[in-house]
Amino acid sequence: MASSSYPFGAASGGEASERDDALVSAVINAVEVTGAHAGSVFLLSGDHRSLLLAAACGAPPSLLGGWRRIPVNSRIPVAEAYRSGRMVHLAGAEETMRRFPQLSVAVPYPFGSASVPVRTGQQTFGAMAVLWAPRPEGTGLSRAQRGQLRSAADRLGTTLAGLSARKELVEYDERTAPVVVPLPSAPLIRVGLFDWNLDTGAFTTDDELCAIFGIPPRDFDGRVDTLAARIEPADLPGFRSAARAAVEEGRVLAHCLRIRDPGGGHRAVELWGRVPMSPEDPQASSHLVGAVLDSGSGMAAVAAIERLAYGFFALSPEGHVAYANHSLETLLRVRQDELLGHRLWDILPWLADPVYEDRYRAALVSQQPVSFLVRRPPDGWLVFSLHPGSQGMTGWAAPVRQPVPAGTGPGTSVAEEGPPVSSSPPPAAPRLGALYRVLQLGSALTEAVTAREVCDAVAEQLLPAFGGQKLAICVVEERHLHLFAQRGCSEEVLARLEGVPLHDRLPVTDALTSGTPLFIESREELCETYPGIVSGDSRSWAFLPLIASNHPVGACMLAFDDVHRFPDEERGVLTALGGLIAQALERARLYDAEFALARGLQNALLPHRLPTVPGLRVTGRYLPGTRGMDIGGDWYDVIPTREEVALIVGDVEGHNVAAAATMGQLRSAMRAFVTAGHRPSDIVASTNRLHMDLDPSLLASCCYARLHLRSGIVRIVRAGHCPPLLRLPDGRTEIPDVPCGPLLGVEAAPDYPESELRLVPGSVLALYTDGLVERRDSDIGSGIDRLRTSLARLGGGSLEDLADGLLEDADQSPDRADDIALLLAEYAPPAAAAPSAR
Repeated sequence: MASSSYPFGAASGGEASERDDALVSAVINAVEVTGAHAGSVFLLSGDHRSLLLAAACGAPPSLLGGWRRIPVNSRIPVAEAYRSGRMVHLAGAEETMRRFPQLSVAVPYPFGSASVPVRTGQQTFGAMAVLWAPRPEGTGLSRAQRGQLRSAADRLGTTLAGLSARKELVEYDERTAPVVVPLPSAPLIRVGLFDWNLDTGAFTTDDELCAIFGIPPRDFDGRVDTLAARIEPADLPGFRSAARAAVEEGRVLAHCLRIRDPGGGHRAVELWGRVPMSPEDPQASSHLVGAVLDSGSGMAAVAAIERLAYGFFALSPEGHVAYANHSLETLLRVRQDELLGHRLWDILPWLADPVYEDRYRAALVSQQPVSFLVRRPPDGWLVFSLHPGSQGMTGWAAPVRQPVPAGTGPGTSVAEEGPPVSSSPPPAAPRLGALYRVLQLGSALTEAVTAREVCDAVAEQLLPAFGGQKLAICVVEERHLHLFAQRGCSEEVLARLEGVPLHDRLPVTDALTSGTPLFIESREELCETYPGIVSGDSRSWAFLPLIASNHPVGACMLAFDDVHRFPDEERGVLTALGGLIAQALERARLYDAEFALARGLQNALLPHRLPTVPGLRVTGRYLPGTRGMDIGGDWYDVIPTREEVALIVGDVEGHNVAAAATMGQLRSAMRAFVTAGHRPSDIVASTNRLHMDLDPSLLASCCYARLHLRSGIVRIVRAGHCPPLLRLPDGRTEIPDVPCGPLLGVEAAPDYPESELRLVPGSVLALYTDGLVERRDSDIGSGIDRLRTSLARLGGGSLEDLADGLLEDADQSPDRADDIALLLAEYAPPAAAAPSAR
């Protein structure tokens, strides 16, 4: 993994400014070189568990609200780039769906993205991401663009590394507001400044005013007449009169002028000025200082839009109304001053359905126009059209003239039909990031099997996602709460949670007994409601009841070191997550109970001590799988009979109680048949018949070997099982040619061939199950050959060391699906005994 921790130190405002300047430069450069419409930078939090939004360009932080804090281990492209140290390039929606399906469900819009780590050397500080509209060719960024994006991230990493080396890199946490950078754009309004000496006619101006009048700055002679020559002659008398009145009466000059263009046309500008009053400088009253504003064709465009019958509006990237014409007032029946600065869906009840805000998000993320129908009560219908751009969004609304089909629903696109219209708005929908939180934790809980794994998943997701530092999960047993798992809590707080009766008046019990989450945002609020309670060093808390199928399972406490506000959306998400945790914990506890039963059954059936057999050294190993129930149907057995000893290894398919029970039946049956003195082939055939009579739904395999201790002759029968391995005293290891019969439970009367080998003193016979040799990336034949090589390499020491060595790799594997049984037998007859034929 490329990521690593890095030192933080106190920094002054100068160092913070240097960091912020680097963030601004990096995010703007990333957007420009890739042609994206949004970019963002995430930096590692102080506790190294989260990536925090540090800078955003083009995408408003409100849109990234659910992703202001991203857990390092989450399945988000920016987190994947941080963890792997490699770019995550998603050309479009199809690739995003294939590689990050949960993200596609939470953000179901067409877009492409690229995420790249921000690092230098072995230090990784965070990650940078850009977002672009879908491209017809669907290829995403070119190789050159990807290289430029990496360079922008590397330059930022170099700057941060320099600050870190000087101990001047400020610690980044959720209290640090992200830097918001608008996308660069050409200025829509030009402003030129001037100082006009009315007595001498001298006119001092800046370069922008010269450009507005069409005069190169180096050619301007400083005379007002030179500028007057560019003004429409008809406007000059009125302008001079207004200027004299402003000077004489001491009021502000505000006047419109037309400036002639070289092509014969003209454009309107506004001139604003005032006379500075200064008692210390009597000459100041002869000066007029001010500015000339050139809005280009903007004022004419606004005037034209105001004359149209349709309603036109402009939205900021945050969704606030920045402009609305008078026709929109009429259509929406809301005054213009009530619209400006607000979101349409916040002030109009009939636009409060979350589907309308989703249309806005779709346009903003995909940068593609979106049109949809809206019902304006009581029976009017409007069509809205949104047209996104780099600086915000333009839209229009118009009445629908033709009748709207019955059943057309809110937010339906103009060419579609939807569900019936609801007369009352539904509750606010969660933001995109909030929806992802539910999906992410739900996925993690689905993969968690045991109650301990559930608690680990909750801690890994909740703490970094919401910025908490402490977590405790209690379960209900006999009307008391018992601490089950915790992260970061003090002993004092834990002692107060253990063994609490449900009738005690505490936040955790109140939340559980009422079934309603409890959110406490300050110590004062906690002490006022629960006097004398132990609060530890936390300052805010969320207490979530864990209730599954109307049954109290337990409670979850999330605590914060700093004061934490819980907005309505966050409360809703935590409430939903509490339900998911409860269901997963209840399922996992049932699993744990079944597992304890199955493990007890299996332990009772497996031999705890192998018999001592003169002339033979034996050792056995059983290794459970690391996934699923962790039990199975693998077994081994050693059964002495007079001058012989039976060596058995078997495997029942499955990893559950049924597999363990079937294993017990087969093991008991084989012991009975061996004790009765049957031939090896007859023992396996009899075991097969018994298995067919009992329950052949689970197939089984076995390898049965009967060794005559004086002669060294061993007779072997295989029923669908792996072949044994034989290690000779000189270290050579063979795979004996032993024919194989069918699995147990397949045929009623199969043929099980019997093979014969002769062991020499010092030989080691190895019987094993397929869990030891099967791998996902290779066939079982290759696995058996690897085991043969290991047996040859590790032999020569004690039999116990050999068994441990053969299981070493499997024992360290965290993702082993199957269990393993291994039985080793070393033939060591007394030195005085000479082998003879039986």
